[in-house]
Amino acid sequence: MKTRLARDLGVRRALAVYRSLLRRTLDLAIARDTAGQRVRIRVAPARRLESFRSGPGRRLPCLAQSGGDLGNRLRRAFEHAWREGSRRIVVIGSDCPGLTARHLDRAFRELRAADAVLGPARDGGYYLLGLSRPAGRVFDRIPWSTDRVLATTLARMRRLRLTHRLLGTLRDVDTAADLP
Repeated sequence: MKTRLARDLGVRRALAVYRSLLRRTLDLAIARDTAGQRVRIRVAPARRLESFRSGPGRRLPCLAQSGGDLGNRLRRAFEHAWREGSRRIVVIGSDCPGLTARHLDRAFRELRAADAVLGPARDGGYYLLGLSRPAGRVFDRIPWSTDRVLATTLARMRRLRLTHRLLGTLRDVDTAADLP
């Protein structure tokens, strides 16, 4: 559930918006999986995993997100994908209505030549993060849920000597003002 959105719209309306965003993201993920890309859905909180597997996520492999802040959850998702043998990994959230297959295609193309790719969000965060090599320290001490997420991540990438590419800026949905 999007807590900031719920504060603005109320729980019922925020849930309806979130379900719509989730449906769009799952449709995109199913299309990618059908096209031969290995897709994994990470669910939080973990106690919702079984209901998600039997409901909206029934067509894709679903795993529980690990605990901790977003950095810990991202780090563990990437580590799991590396262990599965993935070479280029792109992680997206479910709150970006403008995200399309073209963005994902470009992200994977960029990872052929760069260590990382990011899709900047208008609010100073990002809607997409991809890596072509392990770089777990990139997630350390990021001020999540602030307008400094992207800038801090880019600075960390420079310190770690990770080459990166940026996609076009999109809007993600965190508050009622973000709704298209």
